Amino acid sequence: MSVNWFPGHMAKALREMKTILGQVDLIIETCDARIPRSSRNPELKRLAPQKPLILVLNKADLSDPAVTKAWLEYYKEKHVHAIACDSIRRTGLNQLNQLALSLTREKIDQAAARGRRFRPIRLLVAGIPNTGKSTLINAFSKRKAAKTADKPGLTRQLSWTRTGGQFELLDSPGVLWPKIESDVDQWHLATTGAIRDDLLATEEIAFSLWKQLLEQYPDATLARYQIDTIDEDPIISFEQAARNRGCLKAGGTVDLNRFSSVLIDEFRGGQIGRISLESPVLQIKSEKNR
Repeated sequence: MSVNWFPGHMAKALREMKTILGQVDLIIETCDARIPRSSRNPELKRLAPQKPLILVLNKADLSDPAVTKAWLEYYKEKHVHAIACDSIRRTGLNQLNQLALSLTREKIDQAAARGRRFRPIRLLVAGIPNTGKSTLINAFSKRKAAKTADKPGLTRQLSWTRTGGQFELLDSPGVLWPKIESDVDQWHLATTGAIRDDLLATEEIAFSLWKQLLEQYPDATLARYQIDTIDEDPIISFEQAARNRGCLKAGGTVDLNRFSSVLIDEFRGGQIGRISLESPVLQIKSEKNR
């Protein structure tokens, strides 16, 4: 079953972005470093293929460092300018600054050759919801210019922010594509909070995450939820983890819905560990099978 969440403000934002692209020198696309494949909107890739683009793997403080490094190598081979950032702690921003200047240097030099001072470089910051666009803008401009929250859909309209230096940043609403048909994409987007929590059943999202955690990060998962061994049936360890965390109903029955919310919240907050749900190895295999 496909998830269809394309509110009117998203469609409007796409239309407005298309009309304003003539004023933009470079596009910064944010994705979630934990799910770089699922968190890239194919509509954005087609928005302005002629414009230089930097892909920011944001929230890199929450992703597996080794996997993020592999993603950066993957994008380098694909000739995509990609940088890992932690916008809250401002890591990766100097590199982003220098790359943005490098990719727009030709325009600056052309203006200088004509005897004109080049206006500030205009950057469109775009991406799907909850990938840290506004946090990136605030870090880049060194002031709280854009509202932020750990939920999708806060930014509803395009707005310019001046940095006081060489850049002007255009914040844009998070934009999804009209139909998310892949089950894996749905689970990953729901797990990271890119789509509203009420679009999919919480227990389904959490159990999908649980199975992936046991497969890819068993030691961190067992330690966090005080489980000794992994049973062949993951539902048994899922229920045991819920018991260990005190998620019980009256009479002592397990409250899986409550534990599901706990698990998702702790994953999003990085309390289980630095975890990546998508690997470039699987991406390469998928591309070879097409």
